[in-house]
Amino acid sequence: MKIRVATYNIHKGVSYRSHPRVHALKQAIMAFEADLIFLQEVQGQHDRIAARYGEERHGHRHWPQNAQHEFFAGESHQSVYGLNAQYDHGHHGNALLTRFPIQKWTNTDISDHAYEARGILHSIVETPKGIVHCYVIHLGLFEKSRVRQVEALIDAVNLSAPNNEPVIIAGDFNDWRNTLSAKLRKALGVVEVFDEIGSGSSLGDLVRTLARKQAAVRPARTFPSALPFFRLDRIYVRGFKVESAEVLHGQMWARLSDHAPIVANLKL
Repeated sequence: MKIRVATYNIHKGVSYRSHPRVHALKQAIMAFEADLIFLQEVQGQHDRIAARYGEERHGHRHWPQNAQHEFFAGESHQSVYGLNAQYDHGHHGNALLTRFPIQKWTNTDISDHAYEARGILHSIVETPKGIVHCYVIHLGLFEKSRVRQVEALIDAVNLSAPNNEPVIIAGDFNDWRNTLSAKLRKALGVVEVFDEIGSGSSLGDLVRTLARKQAAVRPARTFPSALPFFRLDRIYVRGFKVESAEVLHGQMWARLSDHAPIVANLKL
């Protein structure tokens, strides 16, 4: 069975100048044609922007009346939302959009300090070939926090998805030095989608072949979206064959968010 998966940090649905991008984001997210979409920085409520852009003008509403995850899901997907950060004018967190029925879901607080609210959104979805465990993650900005949060993630997966059940872990890991992948591979038996297909250039592969050196296992570059350099976003899987994976970048994506999305085709 083939499953198409995407992960995307949507920057709360606004540009860096606080211009609403939710309608363009919805079109872009639907263009993934993905069965499972892992979203970070999803705005469940934003009263300030809703007050500014929520009024209908010329038959068009710049800010949706419902929460972003419900707006993006539309009629084609179900959605669940894990609230992480709450403030006076609203809240945001992680979300999963899925074409498959949701058996159950939980949101676990893994905040490491008072200044960054983080969580693990775990959903069990029912595919025609059995259940799949989906974990949406957005780790902290500080390396020591990320180490502790990954340990919490490992514990959560081992507890909730025993016996090597199929797993997809996706999101913004903020792991720009790629120090966490080896621990995840060893503890959970996962692979990152670019492990098997490679993320280097053809020239680089040729040089390494001539030098008889094995290519380093590295995630793809996804940040900033205008000119991706840092390797922040990941999709880790267990129980799947990775058929393809790509980062979507270019002028259109640079206008939507500061991160570029990853889309992968998997075989269960």
